[in-house]
Amino acid sequence: MTSLPHILVADDERSIRLTLDAGLALNGFRVTTVRTGREAVAAAREQQFDAVVCDVYMPDGDGLSVIRELRSLIHSPPIILMTAQGSIDLAVQAVSEGASDFIAKPFEVSDVADLIRRYIETQREADSATTDTNEVSPDDISRTGLIGRSAAMMQVYKLVAHAARSEATALVVGESGTGKELVARAIHQFSQRSANPFVAINCSGLTDTLLESELFGHIKGAFTGANSDREGLFEAADGGTLFLDELASTSAAFQASLLRVLQSGEVRRVGSTTTRRVNVRVIGASNAPLRQMVAAGTFRADLFYRLSVLTIDLPPLRQRKSDIELLTSFFLRRLQGEDQPAFRLAREAADALREYDFPGNVRELENALTRAVALSSQRLITLDCLPAYFAESSATNNSPEKRLASNSTTDFADEASKIILDRPALDELQRRYLQLVLTEADGNRSLAAERLGINRRTIQRLITRYRLSAIANDEGSDE
Repeated sequence: MTSLPHILVADDERSIRLTLDAGLALNGFRVTTVRTGREAVAAAREQQFDAVVCDVYMPDGDGLSVIRELRSLIHSPPIILMTAQGSIDLAVQAVSEGASDFIAKPFEVSDVADLIRRYIETQREADSATTDTNEVSPDDISRTGLIGRSAAMMQVYKLVAHAARSEATALVVGESGTGKELVARAIHQFSQRSANPFVAINCSGLTDTLLESELFGHIKGAFTGANSDREGLFEAADGGTLFLDELASTSAAFQASLLRVLQSGEVRRVGSTTTRRVNVRVIGASNAPLRQMVAAGTFRADLFYRLSVLTIDLPPLRQRKSDIELLTSFFLRRLQGEDQPAFRLAREAADALREYDFPGNVRELENALTRAVALSSQRLITLDCLPAYFAESSATNNSPEKRLASNSTTDFADEASKIILDRPALDELQRRYLQLVLTEADGNRSLAAERLGINRRTIQRLITRYRLSAIANDEGSDE
């Protein structure tokens, strides 16, 4: 009989330990929990674990020091960090120290279980080669402007951290205003090329001749107005990073020229017959779906695959609304002015920002706050200071139908928090957790099993064990 995968959970919050203990047990894991980093290291030295889930901040230190200790062991398990204060700084540090992954609090236990399974099923020593010379210390990290603690942004930070340790070309995709250039700058900033130039150009609206002249340079007399030799941006970025934005707007002819440079590492100035070798890491970006354009024949497939070796998909702001408050605080602090009182945000204005969908993404939020600051009185930002469409959106979202839908979600979250307040025994905690999931799924066993990440026979066995048949219907059962 195969033993269950053994997981070590380290967190000083008892509620987190109990939730992961019960939730991971329901997902088919054997769990050991500890409260401190010192206890985690001691436990890992005494026995071998299949994975470690560790909090970043604990009473006796931080999760990064635990990573260093665990990575020194002969059998070093995959390490997943938990944090409520996710940032690009933390991502780079965690990856540099050897973390396999990290997740943001609050989280879904099923997501944690899926992540653990993925690392257990893949090569357990896949991250053991992270002891290269490209380590980043806290003192070396500078601000990048990437702001957010949502799960979506944590994924972006992780990809940025991995991309920074690679020399491969990269592609950043996302809607306008999501911060594609910030991502490219972060990759450069944390890479070995950081001491060399970062050069950016927006390819949109430029003719082929002008774009090639900008990128590859030209010689005197190459075209009307070329009064002297001029180096291009590829040469200017030699040793560093070149960021090419809005690639979807370029022509097939230019795409062919760019592909040739990427393949050969050489540029030829417009009008010249000689080539010059350059050492440049290229990061492309597009707000248009390049993969669909390739399928439609409007973007070169070979260039797309050359650029998309590493792809980072930036989420729109409407998909990470939990970051709006953090972004708002960041922009208001930046607009505050030196030695000036902080801006205050009226509740109605905060609600309107939180409820708005932001089709213009982070750039729209920044512009709206800049306008609000200019119109504010006594450094108080009210709803009237924001563009009028924020008030209109707020009125729509506060309709009775919207409030009813919102309340149902809040009620479930409140109920979920209550299952651990009276410090039940583990078996009772598992029963309550299963009952809560079944209730949320309206008794549907198949749906509950899917949310828990277990099969239907297992959930049927648990329903029988905890005598929960009264709230579980027969839909999806194996009987």
